[in-house]
Amino acid sequence: MGPWEFLYYLGYSYKKAQGFKRRKRLPRKVISIGNLTVGGTGKTPAVIALAQEAKKRGQQPCILTRGYKGKAAGPCVISKGDGPLLGVEETGDEALLMAEKLKNIPVIKGNDRYEAGMFALDASIPDPSLFILDDGFQHWILDRDVDILLIDRTNPFGNRKLLPSGILREPLTAMERADIIVITKTPSHIAASAEGEDKLLGEIREYNRDAPLYVSSHVPVGLKTTSGQDLPLEVISGKTVFGFCGIGNPDSFKHTLAAIGAQVRGFMAFRDHYPYRERDIRHIFGMAQECAADWIVTTEKDIMRLKDFPRRDDLISLHIEFKIDEGFYARVLREA
Repeated sequence: MGPWEFLYYLGYSYKKAQGFKRRKRLPRKVISIGNLTVGGTGKTPAVIALAQEAKKRGQQPCILTRGYKGKAAGPCVISKGDGPLLGVEETGDEALLMAEKLKNIPVIKGNDRYEAGMFALDASIPDPSLFILDDGFQHWILDRDVDILLIDRTNPFGNRKLLPSGILREPLTAMERADIIVITKTPSHIAASAEGEDKLLGEIREYNRDAPLYVSSHVPVGLKTTSGQDLPLEVISGKTVFGFCGIGNPDSFKHTLAAIGAQVRGFMAFRDHYPYRERDIRHIFGMAQECAADWIVTTEKDIMRLKDFPRRDDLISLHIEFKIDEGFYARVLREA
């Protein structure tokens, strides 16, 4: 362990100890979804899917999120379940995306998720029967009934070093805290069973022998124009495409475009949650023109950060859904 990694570990250990020491419990069930690494595991689609499934099964879920990069002081209501009440500058891109996609499901922002949950119980929103804690694996101060850990199959642990030397937020031993583990971004040709993930499964089982293990896929389901028109995936099949994104795992997005038949002639990757500026957009459009691209494609998370820029007919976003065995939802919601 290098000196910077060791300093991070000291700070992490202190913060974790303080969090568990001050742990609080909300007067409702809490399900946490999180990961061990910085970005890229597909938490937002998983949170959206779980909230929708809970709603279908008669529960009234409420999302608690820190609204990463959002400037609004929490706790505050991002959505009462009928669309965003704040813009991306206040909410952050992931929180805004959840507010846009989740109907009749409130989204509450707050760095202290216990405080946000208590705020939600007093707010003018449907009374929650269940809280879903977005990106909560390291939010130790809030007790939870189910701790779901997502592990990205395409890049599970990076170089296995802690920040800033690697992408790990916690040591791999932290996997032992997970109640349920989900391997995300599993290609469809791999059987929907964790037993096919021999090497990764073996490493996970070194640290957690008991947690039920599931595999999931992030499946492209459609495209959307900046004016809100839905388009089928076939629109870009065989077409020249310029792709760009500012997400935790840009290669995953690039590979997805190629997998649905797009001819990716150019691609630009920005850092996760990148705040696009006008000169960035001009550069993207210029590169797309040089590539003679039929379409400019980005992620639905990125498009949240482009709402203040002029709309363009050939700029579209790819929409992804989290797919997993139904038994996962049955187990999670039964245990909660």
